[in-house]
Amino acid sequence: MSKLMFYERPVALNRERHQHLKLAATPDHYRFAAKTNAVPLMSTELAEAARDHPIVFVGEEGGSFNLAALVGVRDHENLMVDADGQWAAGVYVPAFARRYPFVLARTDGSDQLTVCIDEVYAGLGNETGEALFDAEGQHTPYLQRVLEFLQAFHNDAERTLRFATRLKELGLLVPKVIRVEGPGELRQSLRGLWVVDVAKLRSIDDVRVVELFREGYLSWIEAHLISLGNFSRLLTRLG
Repeated sequence: MSKLMFYERPVALNRERHQHLKLAATPDHYRFAAKTNAVPLMSTELAEAARDHPIVFVGEEGGSFNLAALVGVRDHENLMVDADGQWAAGVYVPAFARRYPFVLARTDGSDQLTVCIDEVYAGLGNETGEALFDAEGQHTPYLQRVLEFLQAFHNDAERTLRFATRLKELGLLVPKVIRVEGPGELRQSLRGLWVVDVAKLRSIDDVRVVELFREGYLSWIEAHLISLGNFSRLLTRLG
């Protein structure tokens, strides 16, 4: 299985191996996300996430593009996760992080997606928490909700990729370097980020405007642009 962000030892969920497994969130549940300054984001989350996070596009020229919520400005530091492993109260948590410790992933030698779980998560055990399987080895209602969430996430991920790719095709994305300066010195420089160029957006023809509107992209673009104002709020969290 290829390396997955946040997951140390993901294994395929198995009704025999994991029949008695239960999940109870630990007090430091989000510690797994403490060492990243950006979390992948789905396009369907833009409206909610834009209230709290600066949202940017990430990618490289000639490659694929996607969305990410900036949660820090220094390498290996998530300003939304405190020393106790808790996400900042009232601040939006991207679905990419909310799905942990579950994930849909391709196992070695297969193109099919399989439900996996990170076996190192401390909240897994046989005593307390939400059961994954019932006595007959069938999915519990809790696990069924998890599976539905994972499938919706996968569908959203594909739509997000199409969204970002189309904006790049239309020439609407431009690279953005974010510099964070301290008193008299450069503290941090974030690269590999892209944003929508407003001037280029306004110059596209009416046919393309209608296309973006019909696909729902215009509202997502607007949420992205509004979200960039959150960068100053993010800086206030710097220690």
